[in-house]
Amino acid sequence: MSAVPSLMRAAVLVAPGRFEIRQVPVPAVGRDDVLIRVERCGICGTDMHMFNGHYAAESLPIIPGHEFAGTVAAVGADVRGFGEGDRVVADINIGCGHCFYCRRNEVLNCAEVRQVGISRDGAFADYVVMPSGLVMAAPADAPFDLLALVEPIACVVRAARKADVRFGQSVLILGAGPIGNLHIQMMRLVGAAPILVAEPSAVRGAMALEAGADVVISDPATLRETVLKHTGGRGADIVIESVGLPALYAKAFELIRPGGHIAAFGIAGPADTVPLPLLATVLRENSIKGSVAGMGEDMHDALTLLAHGRFRTESFRARSLPLAEIQQAFETLPRHPEALKVQIVMA
Repeated sequence: MSAVPSLMRAAVLVAPGRFEIRQVPVPAVGRDDVLIRVERCGICGTDMHMFNGHYAAESLPIIPGHEFAGTVAAVGADVRGFGEGDRVVADINIGCGHCFYCRRNEVLNCAEVRQVGISRDGAFADYVVMPSGLVMAAPADAPFDLLALVEPIACVVRAARKADVRFGQSVLILGAGPIGNLHIQMMRLVGAAPILVAEPSAVRGAMALEAGADVVISDPATLRETVLKHTGGRGADIVIESVGLPALYAKAFELIRPGGHIAAFGIAGPADTVPLPLLATVLRENSIKGSVAGMGEDMHDALTLLAHGRFRTESFRARSLPLAEIQQAFETLPRHPEALKVQIVMA
């Protein structure tokens, strides 16, 4: 393989709200590792939480970035099946690989889990190193800006799997930001109907309709009334909270039907809580389950769906900035509701 430099550029989040572009050593490649030359890395809502000091503050300073795609730059001595220049994506959840949770594809519950760009250095850099078992070959003709969407789509694939969404079930999605938009498209793919969305932004609401929502509710005062109107007076079979606000989580209990399910997805603060209506939960057999990151089969399914054009991605690929402008990218991201994703370009 071609020689790999000893140093690389990296965007280091040194404190909340402040990146520094540094020259740092290229990660060492172990016997079972793949060194990936990063081409694109998207800015995730989790990255924004970290930037704003609301999540994973104990990991700073760190190189964030986990929605990445690139090419193989080098492999360890024991790695087979990858060649230099192969296009790849990677599962960012690194567990021990052999515990009860890892074997059940519940890697985030592994006592040794580390997440790329969250609890270990990530992909806002020229290179990132990954265990070979978590690296997935991508189609040679797939553009990098498309492949950088595999990880976020894996998250909504997993959410749908965890919620066990069935054909014809009514779904209410709270929030139509980037991940909410992907939830809409995922629900469309699995046959949910109707798909209702609560979103105050007119721009994001219009994009939700384009993505496949049946009804967008912009006025919080009419939310419950509208949900009941479109669900036979029962409430939604499933409510997906995709924002991370305790008030929305609390509201979700009022919006599910008896026997309904709340898919807890949006990341709230570590001390945030909501009261659980115990009697109603027991008597109505309601349920709630969390889901946050795609892993294992979720990544494979996401790559397959993307490669076969099952998601509308134009608004996720409309805005990109070079690594040198990452500070500006984070600071200005809220000003561009029409761009559902900002990607950082390494080249």
